[in-house]
Amino acid sequence: QVQLQESGPGLVKPSQMLSLTCTVSGVSITNDYYAWRWIRQPPGKGLEWMGGILTDGKPHYSPSLQSRISISRDMSKNQLSLQLHSVTPEDTAVYYCARASSGGALDYWGQGTQVTVSS
Repeated sequence: QVQLQESGPGLVKPSQMLSLTCTVSGVSITNDYYAWRWIRQPPGKGLEWMGGILTDGKPHYSPSLQSRISISRDMSKNQLSLQLHSVTPEDTAVYYCARASSGGALDYWGQGTQVTVSS
């Protein structure tokens, strides 16, 4: 059974770095059939794709976040990580990791983790 679980601090101060982890079980994140995504949803807004890891293991990023985002994977722990630098209150959101199967459909999601940016 495939499961994804996000973890990280629920509160981050403005200008600091947000760091989240997605622990994956039931499938290897190195399986080149799947890609992996980080997605967020600010309060009252729609889902926003942030970036992810492609099937070849390379990261890719949303152009709007590219200057301050980093996504990587730890194959030994079967985890994905997200780092977002210089956060502002506008980065307050529920953050999700998800698996993308062939064709790009997101077939498994984590439950999401709330991150609030506030002093």
